[in-house]
Amino acid sequence: MSPSPLARARRTRELGLGLLAVLLTAGGYVLTALAEDPDMPAGIWGFLAVVVGLLLAAHLAVRRLAPRADATLLPLAALLNGLGFVAISRLDQDLAAAQATWTAVGVGAFVATLLLVRRTRVLERYRYSFALLGIVCLLAPLVPGIGREVNGSRLWVRAGPLNFQPGEAAKVLLVVFFAAYLVERRELLAAGNRRLGRLMLPDPRHLGPLALAWGVSMVVMIQEKDLGSSLLFFAVFAAMLYMATNRAAYLLGGLVLFAAGASIAYQLFDHVQVRVETWLDPWADPQGTGYQILQSLFAFGTGGFAGTGLGLGSPDKIPNAATDFVFAAVGEELGLLGTVGMVIAFLLLVGSGYRIAVQAERPFAKLFAAGLTTIVGVQTLLILGGVTRLIPLTGITLPFVSYGGSSLVANFVILALLLRISDETAADAEAEAPAARAVSAVTR
Repeated sequence: MSPSPLARARRTRELGLGLLAVLLTAGGYVLTALAEDPDMPAGIWGFLAVVVGLLLAAHLAVRRLAPRADATLLPLAALLNGLGFVAISRLDQDLAAAQATWTAVGVGAFVATLLLVRRTRVLERYRYSFALLGIVCLLAPLVPGIGREVNGSRLWVRAGPLNFQPGEAAKVLLVVFFAAYLVERRELLAAGNRRLGRLMLPDPRHLGPLALAWGVSMVVMIQEKDLGSSLLFFAVFAAMLYMATNRAAYLLGGLVLFAAGASIAYQLFDHVQVRVETWLDPWADPQGTGYQILQSLFAFGTGGFAGTGLGLGSPDKIPNAATDFVFAAVGEELGLLGTVGMVIAFLLLVGSGYRIAVQAERPFAKLFAAGLTTIVGVQTLLILGGVTRLIPLTGITLPFVSYGGSSLVANFVILALLLRISDETAADAEAEAPAARAVSAVTR
């Protein structure tokens, strides 16, 4: 079936919005370079050609492989990725070059996902295979010889010259399994068959996924020393359980379980205590554990309402600014206006993802889209909350913005899967429309 005029209009809007994101990225890059040298950057035209080429490659893939998909997701991702690249290039040119390479790899993964996943129902059939792969990826950093510890967390795997975080792939693989499992068991989980006072509880064996999520999150927190990923995994799975059953008791139970595990971890492990104590009082050790968060707060204060201007601040004073604290770097040079704009972009991205989930007719596609969107939303909330000292610092990356190849590739895969679900929903609606009109004509 050829795309409808509405589908072609969506692709035209997508291209226009994407080109606007490219112009903003190129403008920010030029301003950053001019702050250091009054001459126009020598490679600006080559840089612009590469950025436009990547956008066109992604756009043409969507136009060819998912022509009816949502028109806002790709431009929003391009905008966030472009802002992140400008901030990283301001901090470290070598990291910026690596980030550009990973962006190209991410676009390649985006296109490959659209090519390979033509119908999401195929993923549903292999739920247990995805669960096994996800657990293997999540626990791979614990394997002696290939696992590596960086900045106190054991999240990395070395395969020859390549270092990557397999946990980024694990979160997508495990969401496939949980979406398929919860669709299959949602009635049993929602209704329950055992009474406890005024509550109806499901059979304990049906709560296996929740127990698995809790156990895996505790292993990640304790053995890999990663509070952020642990909280992310469990929050996403608890949210999916609530969305599948519409029972708030599961959210409350999940919160109690995680709080119990976190409390035990706080008592047993020094790294958890340091994170919490630094959050409560960073001034207790301003030149040590509190230095990073204090420099972040100073950056926000220096930026004020409109920022110091691109290239005119000192975000390099923040340790790991390109990864954990890129939002603070944006806050210093673009101010409140820039940070609010970035938050709005994330809200639009997450809102578009949930709109795709609401519009989906197939139960698995609906819950899968909601789970993928929750990954992006919760991850954004955790890192923004940590950088602004709303919650303890978790150390995870800001989607599409922070430096990090594994995260960037995983987020482009999530983007492609959401577009595939959006395209399927629109295609099904187009296919059903003639039949609905025929029935309506007969019943008149």
